[in-house]
Amino acid sequence: MKVILFGASGMVGQGVLRECLLDPAVERVLTVVRRATGQRHAKVVEQVHDNFVDFSAIERQLSGYDACFFCLGVSSAGMSEDAYRRVTHDITLAAANTLVRRNAAAMTFIFVSGAGTDSSEQGRTMWARVKGQTENALLRLRFNAAYMFRPGFIQPQHGITSRTRAYRVLYALFAPLFPVLQALFPAHVMTTEQLGRAMLRAAKLGAPRPVLEASDIIALAAAAPAQG
Repeated sequence: MKVILFGASGMVGQGVLRECLLDPAVERVLTVVRRATGQRHAKVVEQVHDNFVDFSAIERQLSGYDACFFCLGVSSAGMSEDAYRRVTHDITLAAANTLVRRNAAAMTFIFVSGAGTDSSEQGRTMWARVKGQTENALLRLRFNAAYMFRPGFIQPQHGITSRTRAYRVLYALFAPLFPVLQALFPAHVMTTEQLGRAMLRAAKLGAPRPVLEASDIIALAAAAPAQG
């Protein structure tokens, strides 16, 4: 399986990349980045591209892939709706529309959304509306399959960290409590490893529904063998 990964330097993207590299079924991972990261691995091909609302310059390099894991995202804190939509909706759809032209019949597109996303697009919470608009637009595209992943609380593992300082502090504070949170809220709390394994499982074998809540993601991860 050949995979395209957006957001490889973020916390979720790091977790997904780790699982891809461990999985013998994944033969290549193309990471699309704005700046070179120095990532070195036999499976990884890094594509540097600075304009994330127009992928026409690298469109040919995006052909021949089986799955796209779209993990690029930002917190809405302090952002206007227009600015948040540009990152969450416009960039995602620019990538997806390019990929559907090049790989439609073969590709599974997986978008990391969020718990509480508003599919009606009419709610009062800005980020939830924009996420809902993005999900709905992606589901209208003619991919072989598309899945919207809505994880709840995600605990980073294996040395993975968030790029956002506030989140790093939060995760460090909650790390000792993670087993307790997992026991109290088993349908809402997961690790980066579980999320990555679930995404790979959906790309290979499909998922029960297009929009997957945290409990669905955890169930998919449980059905996938651990890679180490």
